Amino acid sequence: MRYQKLTTQETTWKWKYLLKKHREGENITKHREQSLIDLKVQLLSTLQDSPEEVEKWIKSEMTPEQRKKMRQSVRAKRKRFFNAEKQTTKKKSIDLEYSSWLRLSKYAKSQGLTLSKAIMQLTDELENKQLYLEQVAKMKSSLRDLLK
Repeated sequence: MRYQKLTTQETTWKWKYLLKKHREGENITKHREQSLIDLKVQLLSTLQDSPEEVEKWIKSEMTPEQRKKMRQSVRAKRKRFFNAEKQTTKKKSIDLEYSSWLRLSKYAKSQGLTLSKAIMQLTDELENKQLYLEQVAKMKSSLRDLLK
């Protein structure tokens, strides 16, 4: 596995994930009765500082589907966490207007590139064009100087 699992940290992420999902109105337990759900969530909220208890709660109170969804979320969080440590792998974001994004997306698809690679290719082409124009301008001026 490429990304190291840090048990305490991941349990904290799971705890925060579960409470966030509960605040958003999702049922994070295997129970259907609201009073029982509230009781189990209240118990979970007191377990923040005990990772072993949080793991026991997850195993006993969640369905396998809910655990799978949570594991996927934690796996993505782990990847983002470790990628953010290095400048080269840290994700950056830019805001584009829809029309700009659409044109860039069409260009990238036609070239078989990702959006990032398409941007790099376009900037490289622009830089090369600028160098070419400068060289042509120098050649023209030296030709003019020779013809005088």
